[in-house]
Amino acid sequence: MHRRQLIQTGFAAASVTALGACATSPRQPTEPNYPIASDANAQAYTADELVAAGSRELGIAAEAMGSAIERIFRDQGDAPTAYIAGEEGAGAAVIGLRYGRGALHMKDHSASQEVFWQGTSIGWDIGGNASRVFTLVYGLYAPDAIYRRYPGIEGTAYLIGGLGVNYQRADGIVLAPVRTGVGLRLGANVGTMSYSRQRNLLPF
Repeated sequence: MHRRQLIQTGFAAASVTALGACATSPRQPTEPNYPIASDANAQAYTADELVAAGSRELGIAAEAMGSAIERIFRDQGDAPTAYIAGEEGAGAAVIGLRYGRGALHMKDHSASQEVFWQGTSIGWDIGGNASRVFTLVYGLYAPDAIYRRYPGIEGTAYLIGGLGVNYQRADGIVLAPVRTGVGLRLGANVGTMSYSRQRNLLPF
């Protein structure tokens, strides 16, 4: 992961956005409508597995990660079927922009799958930052179904033991990103995030 590249991407896109450019949304599964009952058989991650993976990926103590996982489990349940480990950068011009790249992991898939995300935030964010992100995923039963647009859920931003947590939901799939350090500065303000197979310059 190249943090400088993520920040530069954010500033470049911010400049284009200020000129009123637009882009298409990422492709989404269409037939049949997702999810379907027969797909709902992905193995879930346990709290211990997520604490170990999250503390390793974020470079934090297991105790801090455990507090965040406990809160997410209380809000969303104890059966996340995937997680995304990655980095993101942010920049701002007129509106806040956020870009990220990571790997999607599922227990019943031996190989991880690359994921990019981009989105807007509510309010101003002067300057740029880069941080690590660890995202729990609920209701995902096939890796390709991650690629869609996720509106933020209003009033679901928390600060837990120095970690920022907020929720995004679309079509039965819930994402719970956990951010560290400067990354949590925008966590409470994230609007809509789009997840895609390749990097998109524009966040819409």
